[in-house]
Amino acid sequence: MTEKITGAEALMRSLLNEGVETLFGYPGGAIMPVYDALYDYTDRLNHILVRHEQGAVHAAQGYARVSGKVGCAIVTSGPGATNTITGVADAMIDSTPMVVICGQVGAAMLGTDAFQEVDVVNVTNPISKWSYQIRRAEDVAWAVSRAFYIARTGRPGPVVLDFAKNAQTAMVEYKPEKVDFIRSYQPVPTINEEAIEQAAYLINHADRPLLLAGQGIELGNAHQELLDLIEKADIPVGCTLLGLSDLPSDHPLNMGMLGMHGNLGPNVQTNQCDLLIAVGMRFDDRVTGNLNTYAKQAKIIHFDIDPSEFNKNVKVDLAVLGDCKQTLAAVTEKVHRIKHTEWVNSFKPYAEKEYEKVIDKAIHPKEGPLLMAEIIRKVSEATKNEAILVTDVGQNQMFGCRYFKFTKGHSVVTSGGCGTMGFGLPAAIGATFGAPDRTVCLFVGDGGLQMTIQELGTIMEQKAPVKIILLNNNFLGNVRQWQAMFFNHRYSFTPMDNPDFELIAKAYNIPAATVTDRDKLDAEIEKMLTTEGAYLLQCGVLEEDNILPMTPPGANVDEMILEI
Repeated sequence: MTEKITGAEALMRSLLNEGVETLFGYPGGAIMPVYDALYDYTDRLNHILVRHEQGAVHAAQGYARVSGKVGCAIVTSGPGATNTITGVADAMIDSTPMVVICGQVGAAMLGTDAFQEVDVVNVTNPISKWSYQIRRAEDVAWAVSRAFYIARTGRPGPVVLDFAKNAQTAMVEYKPEKVDFIRSYQPVPTINEEAIEQAAYLINHADRPLLLAGQGIELGNAHQELLDLIEKADIPVGCTLLGLSDLPSDHPLNMGMLGMHGNLGPNVQTNQCDLLIAVGMRFDDRVTGNLNTYAKQAKIIHFDIDPSEFNKNVKVDLAVLGDCKQTLAAVTEKVHRIKHTEWVNSFKPYAEKEYEKVIDKAIHPKEGPLLMAEIIRKVSEATKNEAILVTDVGQNQMFGCRYFKFTKGHSVVTSGGCGTMGFGLPAAIGATFGAPDRTVCLFVGDGGLQMTIQELGTIMEQKAPVKIILLNNNFLGNVRQWQAMFFNHRYSFTPMDNPDFELIAKAYNIPAATVTDRDKLDAEIEKMLTTEGAYLLQCGVLEEDNILPMTPPGANVDEMILEI
């Protein structure tokens, strides 16, 4: 006879059946039966109590991004559920696999405006891969397995399960389920051999190919397949923000970051190449600039697992649908071993110009206050470029992604498409659980830190070893830069009066220090990295530091400003 258990316990067993080890959450009335069941499973499910539901979803994102597993968050109904919306939207646009389980009022009370009732399914439908309400205990095992299958397969993304309280408490004969097929859902499309042949033909006949490497390579674990293709066909590469650790920073074919604050070479050469090969990226407006002039001279091949991305922003000559781990390997078999020495070398003058005009001054300042770039580069070098970079959003993000260097994949955790301030601190916590053997370095501004600063409590309780580098300029720095460049230096509500961050960190039993003196920076970084556990290093930086180069909004991708 099959054992009868509550729907809440069925959730616990279903999570274990999906290989879940770590949960991030916050209890409340409508999810209390689940937390009661969890009480007996803490030896198998590691629950991390956050300090706000937004922290739970961002932590789940950070966990997923570095581990390659599905992140999982559990919250209560009403405000608990709505506090996760930003994280769900962020995960959707950045293709992060995550399952969010929300409590809900009993099925009999749905639609009555009961206490803490919110129509979570309709709220989250537009910003998730799947949103489903569990009204019966009998549906728990199926719904959980389907949720994890949808979240992790194809183009990954967030799934929301709205768990009615009656379904949590009702008894059910539990049988584990494993969903691995959904009619009309084909997560890994069949490879079109003709498209592979055409892609190889275009690559073999190109004189000036340029490959744009996106996060799809990270999500598909296609790092080696990327290397095999570019080294065989001698193709220079530009990386998107979320694809920065697709290949090592020092690889001779890695020409740097694409986009508004990317490197000069790959941006300018986008409008000089004769073949543009986009892999696992979505032609975001921050990468393309003015679409009317973007790569008009080039043939364009787009590799992606999601057919909705083809011709969405940029009209392409060839769409190659499929998992890039498979499609890149298939194309590599058919391309010739070629050398594009002159074309590859043509990137060097742009790199030299950018180094002279921007980079050298940013990382080797001779006087004045500390600069964000020099701090970030020193931290990166002190970790032998092997750490995980987590950023918040703003200048800390752009400086971080420009000046941190990478030797391993799955090393960039940042909010790309949504640009969510407050993302960094909880995401860094999640990253320490997703990759416990690696150093996690969080770069955050004084504005973003205060949006989720309560998660210092999670660090304290969990002893999460996040190395927090606070780049404090007493401004909302990115907005301030735009105000300086486009609004005549009218700093409308961007200066900030800040608290004593060092004192706050110490109140949470987190060791902390403040550095403003360049001569002491190396020693303070070493102290931070060698101190066991978490650490907050506050760096007083130049208030009006600007992140350059920059492609102004609406400008052509190759119209980058190097100096202000």
